[in-house]
Amino acid sequence: MAKPFDTVAAKRIIKEHRTTIEKLNNIQADVLVSKEAIKTASEELVAQEVIKILREIPIEEINRDKRGFRVKALRDHGYETIADVATASVYSIASVHGISSDSAYSIKHIADDIVSKARQGAKIKLSTDNKTKEAAKLISSISKYKQKQPIVKECRKLLDEYEKKIEYATEDLQAAIGGIRWIFASKAKKQRAIDAYNTLKMLSDNDFGTEAKECFDRLYEVENSDINTAWDDFTNNSVQFINILEDINPGLLGNDDLLYGLPDELAREIQEESFFPEGLRCELRRYQEWGVKYALHQERVLLGDEMGLGKTVQAIATMVSLRNTGATHFIVICPASVIANWCREIRKMSLLSVTKIHGSNRLVAMESWKRTGGVAVTTFETTAYFSFDNEFKFSLLVVDEAHYIKNPEANRTKNVKKIIEHTDRLLFMTGTALENRVDEMVSLIDILQPKIARKVHGVEALSAAPQFRQAVSPVYYRRKREDVLTELPELIISKEWCTLNHEEEAIYEESVLMKKYHEARRVSWNVDNVKYSSKGTRLLELVAEAESDGRKVIVFSFFLDTIQKVIELLGSRCTNPINGSVSPQRRQEIIDDFDNAPAGTVLVAQIQSGGTGLNIQSASVVILCEPQFKPSIENQAISRAYRMGQTRNVLVYRLLCENTVEEKIMETLESKQAIFDAFADKSEAAQDSLELDERTFGNIIKEEIDRINEKNGNKNREEEKTV
Repeated sequence: MAKPFDTVAAKRIIKEHRTTIEKLNNIQADVLVSKEAIKTASEELVAQEVIKILREIPIEEINRDKRGFRVKALRDHGYETIADVATASVYSIASVHGISSDSAYSIKHIADDIVSKARQGAKIKLSTDNKTKEAAKLISSISKYKQKQPIVKECRKLLDEYEKKIEYATEDLQAAIGGIRWIFASKAKKQRAIDAYNTLKMLSDNDFGTEAKECFDRLYEVENSDINTAWDDFTNNSVQFINILEDINPGLLGNDDLLYGLPDELAREIQEESFFPEGLRCELRRYQEWGVKYALHQERVLLGDEMGLGKTVQAIATMVSLRNTGATHFIVICPASVIANWCREIRKMSLLSVTKIHGSNRLVAMESWKRTGGVAVTTFETTAYFSFDNEFKFSLLVVDEAHYIKNPEANRTKNVKKIIEHTDRLLFMTGTALENRVDEMVSLIDILQPKIARKVHGVEALSAAPQFRQAVSPVYYRRKREDVLTELPELIISKEWCTLNHEEEAIYEESVLMKKYHEARRVSWNVDNVKYSSKGTRLLELVAEAESDGRKVIVFSFFLDTIQKVIELLGSRCTNPINGSVSPQRRQEIIDDFDNAPAGTVLVAQIQSGGTGLNIQSASVVILCEPQFKPSIENQAISRAYRMGQTRNVLVYRLLCENTVEEKIMETLESKQAIFDAFADKSEAAQDSLELDERTFGNIIKEEIDRINEKNGNKNREEEKTV
């Protein structure tokens, strides 16, 4: 039987496949190298943070225990902080005149101990505003590791499918290596060798060879991608970056509490709960997956995570997991202002179908949902029209902003309770700190798990005590932003003090003297021509700075007139405004347009309407046109941008005018906050005391009237003297 190929060709194709197999296996091993690169880069970044901490600790700290070291001698030789000692060798320290070798060892030991403690408290924060060499190295390592994952998966698939086939074909082809071996080979061996050659040739030219080459090319592109690509990847996929970092170097972000505040026994049960995420279109943070398992395991719970931690996605993931185990029908009840946002988030983050039950077609929509299943999203008001047969059951009821049903006598509470009779599971959600409103908490717990409500009834005064928290832990679960989102960039709040011009001052003083409270609060914005507004001038400067820095801006005001003035001033740079008259659906469309807009674009919103229920991480500059009487309203507004997924430092600017009521409002609120921080417990009364009421503002107006009259009186006397 003639050999249809020569020995050189046979050797070449065997070598080609062996090389390809070896490269594919090396890519598998490269994952470990990539992980090590992330660990090394993250430790270098931590070291940088530790050095920053040590530079703030003076060298005198080595004498805290009155060890008698000659600190002045060290200072004279340039050792000013613990960082200087930590980075020096014992030999260098001992070379300082007056420092013995024994003292040098002791000093170094003390410094090392301080370094160790600083390392334990050091946290890293990844931000596109902090592109240091160390941060860039870490971002690049994570980006490459992340991009390699699908390539590694494809390589594994190729090896599983073809490695044995190639190995067997290579053995059969050995009969064709060398002329003597071919001559004495049996006919069957020769045929197998020919078939093996043809198989290897086909694999090389088609499936295996082509796909392997694609893997190698993709890997080359990843390895040679530049740092700008990595930063863009981080901006668009920050959650994946943080999850990878937490997996590879746990505790580095300072949130390594695996129990997240739950009692040990309950935490172990939660940890073992199964979660089935197939069909979820987003990646959960570790604390979010823990929240989902808590809801699945406990079945009737109140999730009280602080704003910005992603309660919505945890609810969606809970529904997805239940759907994967056979559940078919779910209901979400929420305020009308966020119904469009809920529908949009469910479609965006999962494969669940959504039916909005609201408005004139609510009954038709209801019947459709009953037939087809999926998630019905409705409002508290619409629950009045819900009616089910006695035997009808659905799998999960999610109640967003659950404090809306705190009053047992309210109609919406009664309507929701009727719906609860038909559900297997309950998930209440609120960002309000119910520790400050214990009666509300107990009222909601009574709906969820009456036994626990009876257990804590009468001991509400102990709400801050560990015993109380442990008692409610099976039903109430709350995480704070600083505990689980330690990687968030900085929140930088600045007061921008403006000086009134003559026109503004005249209008302001007239408003105060006439006791026009709203006009006095709109100081600087109530000029006839907004171009002559001192706040308007500063606003233009801030927007210009934001644009040059590649940022987008949200402007909040309490007053519709002020919003109109801001739009008049900024013109085409503004999107459509958000206020109370804008429908939930339209609000979401405005935010979508804003998310896709270029840097320098401004979203103007009434703080009561745009400050809740919306996610606007594409903005990293927040401007407040005037101080609010309720700090909680400002905090909610800021949380629209400063939340999970934000990759830039968030800059908050308060526009304020000197020598106006705004000075006194800020002084009053800051004084209240300081007293609260120092003395108050977490009671409702203490929390409410932070707010500035109309009576207090009336007193501020009286003080301003006295100041203005005194000022004008002095001015008149000066003019008389001049005449």
